[in-house]
Amino acid sequence: MEAAPVDPSARGPRPNVAEPRPSAGTNGGASGAPTTPVEPTNGAARARLIKDLSRQEGGFKWLRRLLILLVIAAAIGGYALYRVKNAPPPPPQFVLAELSTGDITETVQSTGQVKPVLEVQVGAQVSGRVTRVAVDFNTRVKRGDVLAEIDPSLLSAQIESTSAQLESSGASVRRAATNLDTAKIRLERAKRMVAENVGTQADLDTAQGAYDVAVADLAAARAGVAQINAQLKQTKTNLEYTKIVSPIDGVVISRSIDSGQTVQASFQAPTLFVLADDLRKMRVFADIDEADVGRVTDGLSAEINVDAFPAVAFKGKVVQVRLTPVTQQGVVTYAAIIEVDNPDLKLRPGMTATVTVTSGEAKGVRRVPNAALRFRPSPPLDESGKPIPQEPLAKLGPGQGRLWVLVDDTPGAEKIEPRVVEIGLSDGVHTELKTDLGDVKIVRDETDAASKKKKGGF
Repeated sequence: MEAAPVDPSARGPRPNVAEPRPSAGTNGGASGAPTTPVEPTNGAARARLIKDLSRQEGGFKWLRRLLILLVIAAAIGGYALYRVKNAPPPPPQFVLAELSTGDITETVQSTGQVKPVLEVQVGAQVSGRVTRVAVDFNTRVKRGDVLAEIDPSLLSAQIESTSAQLESSGASVRRAATNLDTAKIRLERAKRMVAENVGTQADLDTAQGAYDVAVADLAAARAGVAQINAQLKQTKTNLEYTKIVSPIDGVVISRSIDSGQTVQASFQAPTLFVLADDLRKMRVFADIDEADVGRVTDGLSAEINVDAFPAVAFKGKVVQVRLTPVTQQGVVTYAAIIEVDNPDLKLRPGMTATVTVTSGEAKGVRRVPNAALRFRPSPPLDESGKPIPQEPLAKLGPGQGRLWVLVDDTPGAEKIEPRVVEIGLSDGVHTELKTDLGDVKIVRDETDAASKKKKGGF
């Protein structure tokens, strides 16, 4: 029995499926089966076909995603391997110091005040009104030149009065001498009368007493004359002091009086002028700290700088280090006297000077930076961030220092060890190294990498 023909319109819409084609080399005949199933003839078969095709297409989608993920993973792994092979070495943990050869000059610095070599304060020895001032500031004077004059009227009157007293005292001396002669004659007469048994012993005693009194009166009169002579001499000397003269050859650097001013010299002679001997030779009184005074001795060279001439260095020499301590606010200093030439008169009295004394010098020596001598590695920290106790280092003796040398320079695993060395002069930046360490690397500081490693970070 033959099947009835099926109406194509009754099948419904066809799925959007690619039409299967026969494989190459086949003609769709009986020689081989087609690679894709033929179009089904009913709805159930078509549904199974669509489901199989969807399952097959979903499998291909997951396969493509897996291939993409594998490619991405391979690219990331290759990049990571490239970074590992081409990564830079770990940063160094320590900063190294460079040993050098050169000169070291050890100095002591302080501040001081510029003063003349010889400074004389001239005052007044008598009181009175100043009638004339003959000099001014910066005036050059010679020894004996009149600087000022005080009114001599009162002293002149005193001289006249004392001279009159002297004349009166002279007359008293002459009268006393006459009385003495009379008493002597009476005494001799009384002695003869007693010897001749004419006079009495009472008369002799009276004559002897009168003679002794006359001798005393003459002595007193002569003493009065001497006293008045002394007063007259003093008054004349004071009259000479009314002229204030220069005691030295020099220059006036200070004047504190004017004409018409009254000077009182009753208790203390006032300072009217200050004279400097020679400003071409100056002195600097430097305050040396007690920690540095042991390195400053007589004869050392010094360099003086003042703010007025910052580009000029004045050469000087230490001539004296005084033993007297000067204590100010608990700080003990000692005065060092430095003589300095001042041919151009640039240095002036009272200037504040910065003094640099050369206490030692070494030429062409091996030197190490001071930072390397001060370096101390920080101790490692435990998990709580506290320093791990380390074995204390040996104490250093006089003239010794401690350096840390790099014994293993493996990047990221460097190791250092301490070395005790002999040191010499220091200029504040470098220190003379007397110990021969050979070809070693000296550490002067730690880097951030070392700090992080000791703290357990990275």
